[in-house]
Amino acid sequence: MNWKKFVSMVLITQICAAAPAFSKSKKNEIIIPKNFPAKYTAEYVEQITPEYKAVGKDFIFYVALDMLKGTNGEFSRKAILGNNLSQKPVKIEFKDLGLINPAYASFDALGWKKGKNLYIYINPRHKDAPPGAIAALLSHEALHQDEYNSLAEETYAWTMEAAVWCEILNVYPESNENLHPLVTRENTLKKLFEKGNYTNKYIKKTVHANEGYKNLPSTSPGFEDL
Repeated sequence: MNWKKFVSMVLITQICAAAPAFSKSKKNEIIIPKNFPAKYTAEYVEQITPEYKAVGKDFIFYVALDMLKGTNGEFSRKAILGNNLSQKPVKIEFKDLGLINPAYASFDALGWKKGKNLYIYINPRHKDAPPGAIAALLSHEALHQDEYNSLAEETYAWTMEAAVWCEILNVYPESNENLHPLVTRENTLKKLFEKGNYTNKYIKKTVHANEGYKNLPSTSPGFEDL
């Protein structure tokens, strides 16, 4: 399947380090982290905040979502803003995933449904990740919108993440912080994607070989067998 045809996907993952993703000084001045693309000045972030503030309080999520514009992750961006099964914005936050279940402690992120609400929880270790890597991760997680999962769904999600990461690097090459564990993960997916000639060929094999997915069914609602 060619990546240009993807309009859905999600993921659970692992890795990274901490530090404020975005902050304001005592004078309420926005402090932009050094690893944000030059486009995202304090003034620009203030400008886009009204569009994204319903998803959470961390400005890095606003920047990450904005970076999805014009990429294959546009579907995910709109899903997070409310075009999803809940018809409400997905709430995003950094959260100790081990508090949900000790087995999730090392995951990178987790898509979660509670009642009629959708959440995306990201490991706090990724607070200092470049927003482009967070954007790729969000494009994956936004595809998990119900309590069902499958090998097909994970294959879509991993492939979406890889495709979006490739697009982000084309526009924001400074996102490629090679020493950051989340970026290492994204580059690993990128290599699998490129090795498969921009199809899901090798990503699918990786998903099917993942021990964490061994009990998943082949398909789930909205995701056909691949």
